[in-house]
Amino acid sequence: MSIKLTLTEDEAEIILDALEADMEGYSESAKEARGNNNRADVKTFSEAAERIAALIARIRPLVE
Repeated sequence: MSIKLTLTEDEAEIILDALEADMEGYSESAKEARGNNNRADVKTFSEAAERIAALIARIRPLVE
C-alpha cells in the first residue's frame, strides 16, 4: 500500500522534527532498558528507533 501526500516544506520539516524527537525517546528508552538488563525492551525500542531513522532518511532529501 502506498499513500500519496502533498505537504509544504514547512509541514515536512514539522514531521521531521517530530520523528527526530520520537526517535530520541526510543533511543533513550533502549538505553534505560539496557541498564535494567531488559533485552526484550532493548530490542523493541532499538527497532523502533531504527525504523524511524529510515523514514527520516527517506523524507529528509525531499526538503533539502
